[in-house]
Amino acid sequence: MTISLIHVNPKTGLSASISATGGVAVGGYVNHSWRGIGACATQGLFTNPWYAESAKRSLVNGMDAAEAVEHLKQSDAGYEQRQCMVMDRLGNTAFIHGKENIPHVGSIAYPSIAVAGNMLESDLVLEAFIQSFVEATTLNPNSVYRGNMPEYRVGYEDTLPEILIDALSQALKAGGDKRGTYSASLRVESNTRAPIDIRVDWSDDSLIEDLTKVLARVREASFQAFLDNLPNC
Repeated sequence: MTISLIHVNPKTGLSASISATGGVAVGGYVNHSWRGIGACATQGLFTNPWYAESAKRSLVNGMDAAEAVEHLKQSDAGYEQRQCMVMDRLGNTAFIHGKENIPHVGSIAYPSIAVAGNMLESDLVLEAFIQSFVEATTLNPNSVYRGNMPEYRVGYEDTLPEILIDALSQALKAGGDKRGTYSASLRVESNTRAPIDIRVDWSDDSLIEDLTKVLARVREASFQAFLDNLPNC
């Protein structure tokens, strides 16, 4: 199983993603965030790790999410083994759900927020995942669920890593991976601060706790001072 959430704020250019899987080192392959450009999660029965580079190039060259995904399919004879979602800078999302992936396979997309997963216990995993994120970040969740653009809470970006981890926690409580969930990765890129990129490459039985511990180290004053002195471009 792999589950991922991607998010782009069209107004600020922020891009964020979080992924988790029943295998090792999900962060080396799956979730990708590019400020001002978009986001991508490439997963599936056999992940194509080169999808992200191709998707980013397509988005930079002016393609929207649907065009970028169609380009991925045309250049990959094995796309039926893939699951992928691409979000462009306007918050539009497109998917690949290859027929050879192991059920349950699914996705949910609202403007600027999307989730996808495979080898899931049920639809409830993705529903819990995206609902937790929407409720924590938006002022108009009921409107978002009807397909309208989110109105984001002022300052939500400041606690976005914590919000992403909590959303993942809710997804895992709803069923998560049939095999267990052992690695996770989170990335946030914005135009106003240094990126946050944290990973747990393997955790036997405390994935959320271990991810939270890493984030707590990032939040310590000494590391924040380091981040505050990094360039934003």
